[in-house]
Amino acid sequence: MTPLRLPGIEACVFDAYGTLFDVNSAARGAQDELGPRWQPLAELWRSKQLQYTWLRGLGGHHADFWSVTSDALSFALESLKVDDPALHSRLMTLYLSLHAYPEVTDTLQRLKAGGKALAILSNGTPRMLASAVNNAGIADLLDAVLSVEEVGVFKPHPSVYRLAADRLQLAPEQICFLSSNGWDAYAAKAFGFRAVWCNRFGQAPERIPATPDGQIATLAALPEIVIA
Repeated sequence: MTPLRLPGIEACVFDAYGTLFDVNSAARGAQDELGPRWQPLAELWRSKQLQYTWLRGLGGHHADFWSVTSDALSFALESLKVDDPALHSRLMTLYLSLHAYPEVTDTLQRLKAGGKALAILSNGTPRMLASAVNNAGIADLLDAVLSVEEVGVFKPHPSVYRLAADRLQLAPEQICFLSSNGWDAYAAKAFGFRAVWCNRFGQAPERIPATPDGQIATLAALPEIVIA
């Protein structure tokens, strides 16, 4: 198989949650209280979090990602019959300091050394993203950290992806977009970005328009794809 190469890329734009930052690390960090329930909680919390972004977007009832994340956590805790406001507060605090995946810093450093502009484009609020970026120690490697709050609607609305192209002052085809969320990578490709799906969990392909340019298992494979 011919190795994937994407010539002409000037910038790499990353989704944040699940791509750079491990969304399960918040619940994992409360294992002392949750015990074996931490993983089902993490999975339900994430699933409902995404559902609420889509439902709010379709219904025209926007609320910021912090509020959506809190509501999703409340649903998950109640579903697992956990009634503990202090635990809810602790988990939300942990969400502000999610762990970065192991390869993130090295990958960003290699891309930066290769002359690529680097940005985050995320559903997260500016406060949430600043906290995660600072906790991971990657702020100096990023040229922009972009939140959907600038356009008032969540992904996959095209105006979110347009935000990155406008801010970086690049044509969509000059941008490589990375997401571990298949629907996000597909939607970014449909917008016009070159898109690479970081399929960390071996998920099946989506059945929505516009197939990404390729798949990788971790972000570590990205520099060889976009650096000539």
